[in-house]
Amino acid sequence: MHAHYHTKSTLSRKAGPRRALVKGLVDSLILYEHITTTQTRAKAIVPYFDNLVTQAKKGTLASTRTIIARTANPVAVQKLTTELVEAFRDRQGGYTRTIKIGNRRGDNAPMVMIELILPDDFDSKAVKSEAETPKSTKKPVVRNTTVAKDDKKPATKAKTTPKVTKDEAKS
Repeated sequence: MHAHYHTKSTLSRKAGPRRALVKGLVDSLILYEHITTTQTRAKAIVPYFDNLVTQAKKGTLASTRTIIARTANPVAVQKLTTELVEAFRDRQGGYTRTIKIGNRRGDNAPMVMIELILPDDFDSKAVKSEAETPKSTKKPVVRNTTVAKDDKKPATKAKTTPKVTKDEAKS
């Protein structure tokens, strides 16, 4: 018997490649916080991502293992469970925004940009760590080279020949 009104986007792929595509898109969305893709793919991954955020908000070991099973990149799991979950703590849903950006030139497919809806005061820890670390004023240490005093260039270890006077050269 056919299940009426139960349709899902197959993305013109079999189950395995479709799961891999969705995992890859969700990982990219987590890591880069915005991606550009087709509208059909965006509609397929938004509920998937929302479910992952809901699991991350629980904060249990079982929910973390579920997130690991549903993503392909351990770095994405780390970022979702530590950084992004704090940004989404007060939201009850709607973690993404989809912006239409026109059609793709080659096949006229409708393209969208999916981005995370983060609070204004939220900055990624990677950006914070770069901003907080003061740049060193020390000069880099150059090893295994000697500097000649007269020309300030690294001296080469070429064979040196003794100076020969004109008298010695003639004989």
